[in-house]
Amino acid sequence: MDDVRALDADAIKQLCAKLRSRIIDTVEYTGGHLSSSLGAVEVAVALHRVFDSSLDRILWDVGHQAYAHKLLTGRDEAFDTLRQYGGLSGFPDPAESGHDAYVAGHAGNALSAAVGLALARDRNGRGHEVVAVVGDGSLTAGMSYEALNHAGHAGTSLIIVLNDNGMSISPTAGSLARRLHMLRTGRTYSGLKRGAEGTLTKMPLGRQVQWLVDRAKVGAKSLVVPVMLFEELGITYLGPVDGHDVLSIEDLLCRARSLRKPVVVHVVTRKGKGYSPAEQDPVRYHGLSPYEQRVSSNQSFSGAFSEALRGHLASDQRVVVVTAAMLDGTGLAKIAHDFPGRVIDVGISEQHAVTLAGGLAAGGLRPVVAIYSTFLQRAFDQMMHDVCLPHLPVVFAIDRAGIVGEDGKTHQGIFDLGYLGLMPNMMVLAPRDGASLSTMLNYALHHAGPVAIRYPRAPLPEPSGLCGMVPGERPTAEVLRRGSDLLLIAVGSMVAPALEAAEGLTGLGLDVAVMDACVTHPIDVDAICAEASHHRAVMTLEEHVLSGGFGSNVAAALQDAGLQRVRVQRLGVPDRFVPHGSRETLLAKLGLDVIGIRRTCLALLQQTHPQSAR
Repeated sequence: MDDVRALDADAIKQLCAKLRSRIIDTVEYTGGHLSSSLGAVEVAVALHRVFDSSLDRILWDVGHQAYAHKLLTGRDEAFDTLRQYGGLSGFPDPAESGHDAYVAGHAGNALSAAVGLALARDRNGRGHEVVAVVGDGSLTAGMSYEALNHAGHAGTSLIIVLNDNGMSISPTAGSLARRLHMLRTGRTYSGLKRGAEGTLTKMPLGRQVQWLVDRAKVGAKSLVVPVMLFEELGITYLGPVDGHDVLSIEDLLCRARSLRKPVVVHVVTRKGKGYSPAEQDPVRYHGLSPYEQRVSSNQSFSGAFSEALRGHLASDQRVVVVTAAMLDGTGLAKIAHDFPGRVIDVGISEQHAVTLAGGLAAGGLRPVVAIYSTFLQRAFDQMMHDVCLPHLPVVFAIDRAGIVGEDGKTHQGIFDLGYLGLMPNMMVLAPRDGASLSTMLNYALHHAGPVAIRYPRAPLPEPSGLCGMVPGERPTAEVLRRGSDLLLIAVGSMVAPALEAAEGLTGLGLDVAVMDACVTHPIDVDAICAEASHHRAVMTLEEHVLSGGFGSNVAAALQDAGLQRVRVQRLGVPDRFVPHGSRETLLAKLGLDVIGIRRTCLALLQQTHPQSAR
């Protein structure tokens, strides 16, 4: 870092250009969060010129703006491995580097963690700085306000760098976004305040006049700038400043450090800065898939959901959609354009999104909450208390369920079946292809209570027959392939590889049946037990942790039904966090690809059918 601190203005510009070029060249092939990190290059350089990240604690919220930070902290040589299996994570991670102060995969956690780190520092009698770099999109998260309230009350030294580009993934939603826009464009306040204070202290009776001015500060702020939320909470506001001027950012950071209290440094940046395609379309370039995935033309489960939802929006005026800053990722961007007022983006506020949907349902509408599995975790109590307990007809369209790949352990959707399965009145469905997804969505929008439909971040497989459901009737498990040696019961995305594995085992003289579970909670006990009774062994397959998953419920159901003689093998994700890597690589490592399924089948058959498995 000493080399960075010694640079003059021209050298700083050259460094920033070099960092941008490195980020662009890498992310174009590995995939990753491009426009956010490009916009934060100067912020990262300024931070590392003012602070020592080996001692000071710098937190990034959310971590997809931290690629320049990684490059500045000794990870340039390994940067080509970004988001690859065994390589660098796409997010800050203390397990990867001591320069990363905290895990940063979900937005809205940095301020709470920073307050905790600052209070721990004070209690331990240490003198290092704590800095939280927070995007304006993260300020739509309710926990950020809880932390700001506590920070102002605690009064401890804490620097909050507000990286304001008017975006989260899509343009930032809500009243706060409008107020920040006023701050961005109303630069008069900070200059007026500094000038007036300097003049008054030099005047006779100036301190008395200053007291009167302070008494009228709230009214004055309302006249000069529409909102000064931070100072009302006891947090000094500095800025706004050009977020692409390193020396100006440094000046404010040094001032903030000298105040020894909670301070917000407001920097205004441009998402995608320095790369014309990303500047023109920051939403598209927010997160790029790896090059191989971008050239694929296969339709995804997200696309199938969007197509099915469109028909319901057109035919039923009661249907509305709620999302938490995920318009593009959940396939809703075009729908929001075509059905104005029917898609509600609440920002990064998952708890609010769920309870809002409960209120919409209580008011007679049919809300669909479109959300990633990993982010739905944040609204556990709202699902339980505000939707399931009153038995409200809310549909949860859970995207990115199972292994998501390169985004890694903070984003793998491998816990939803466990916590959704705890909730009375909740029905959980898992489509195996586009046709079954459409059928399930139709069923869910006619059901009298909450329904969750979970599907992966994956291309659609070829259709394998219609799901055994009729709108208005309870979903049932469906046998897709008959066999006598072994029964595979697969959940959603595992159906296609289960069928392929079973077909491959035919060449070895083995006869393997395949059942699509369709519904994972409450499981179809009658159909599963009836089919399992004809087999010595059953193997369940799920993209989910084994603890509390579908396989555990099947094993318990067979035990309760008196079918103890049926051997149950559960195939899923071990009870641990899964690192980053391509979806295909991770499924293979977990034994959840066709080869792995076939290998586990042979091992199970060797134990239960030793003659036929030879």
